[in-house]
Amino acid sequence: MNKKSVKQLLLLSLLPACFTLPTTAAKAALPPYVAGQPLPSLAPMLERSMPAVVNISTSTQIEVRENPLMQDPVFRHFFQIPNQPRRQQKNSLGSGVIIDSDQGLVLTNNHVIDKADKILVTLSDGRQLDAELIGTDPEADVAVIQIPADNLTELPIADSSQLKVGDFVVAIGNPFGLGQTVTSGIISALGRSGLGIEGYEDFIQTDASINPGNSGGALVNLRGEFIGMNTAILAPSGGNVGIGFAIPSNMIMTLKESLVKHGEVRRGLLGITTQDLSPELVKAFNLEHRRGAVISRVENNSPAARAGLEPGDIVVSVNGKEVKNSYDIRNMVGLMQIGDKVNLEFFRNNEKKHATATLGKPQRPQLAGDKVHPALQGTILSVSQKDQVEGVLIEKIDTSSTAWRVGLRPGDVIVSANRFRTRNLDDLTQAVSAQGGLMINIQRGQEAYFLVLQ
Repeated sequence: MNKKSVKQLLLLSLLPACFTLPTTAAKAALPPYVAGQPLPSLAPMLERSMPAVVNISTSTQIEVRENPLMQDPVFRHFFQIPNQPRRQQKNSLGSGVIIDSDQGLVLTNNHVIDKADKILVTLSDGRQLDAELIGTDPEADVAVIQIPADNLTELPIADSSQLKVGDFVVAIGNPFGLGQTVTSGIISALGRSGLGIEGYEDFIQTDASINPGNSGGALVNLRGEFIGMNTAILAPSGGNVGIGFAIPSNMIMTLKESLVKHGEVRRGLLGITTQDLSPELVKAFNLEHRRGAVISRVENNSPAARAGLEPGDIVVSVNGKEVKNSYDIRNMVGLMQIGDKVNLEFFRNNEKKHATATLGKPQRPQLAGDKVHPALQGTILSVSQKDQVEGVLIEKIDTSSTAWRVGLRPGDVIVSANRFRTRNLDDLTQAVSAQGGLMINIQRGQEAYFLVLQ
């Protein structure tokens, strides 16, 4: 099971057992009944909203690695076995939201349609339509697909920046493939980040039940407006414990514009690494405030370096928006494009300063895994750009490769090889002997593993 499948609302077991999130225990309740008046109901709103939420099913052909004997031409000839790769079909279910009825544009999670050979959309009226992939953003787990625009219903989009903790919400999706299902709850928290689910996180947390198959479904307010896309749950025991996460509508719509226009999100490079302000850092820097993020590294010849930023600077706002932690900076910059201006307010030696940088084009060298070691054949490696995780990123991996079979997955970060720290591709190459075995330490979300490849 790959990383994206793990995230497909089955569980978030990547979070350690000691990791807890504050959550509001109260469940959503309807207004009290007043004698002589109609019973309060969400039915009128749902009648308008549910046709805009669709079921998505996908099929993917996966090449399965054969037993070495099956690769022997003499063995194949003797037993008259056709010389062709063995393939299996993988199917998955999820949900989607129609956000443009004129163009037939449907939003869903990237992990719902990732690597799919065929995408089938089933509407609430029973129609089944083949969908075309328009664009994906694996880092934020957002995808846009398109279906024939014929008599479709779309959801109106709400401004997610206006949401408040305690607002009533409704989750609409297709859990367990049962068909459209609705659950209600409240917003338990806003701006959740640092969970290790996606590369860019700014989640709405809700206690509205979100289950397998809800991925890509709609989180709506009581007016039936789209406020977020259901994406993940926290389920340390394997079941729903009332903590679900949705990507805010504002973030999604910003990404959607780039996906429709370019088929991808062309993020710009600022060139800094930041970390949260701990009590120890606040004391060490002799700071008068406790909010912001400290720059721990500035890349040479980057836009940040040209703007005059230095390690030790405390960033407190980006484009006029307050920065509470390092994830705020990553999310704000991550929604911007190459060539966009970034205005930063920061403190240096307790003196407030300003700087403006123009985002550049990211430079990420890639290397085929077999150039490093034969056991890494079928992988594409690059330098990790995830905050606070230095290492070598597994960008792509062939599902029929040895590396896949022993447990490597896209998104894994190799932080050491043969007990040597690997911060970049050069470190990995120097730590590996092509003739010997390979023991690597990988980080996956909040967990780490050792794997041995021969």
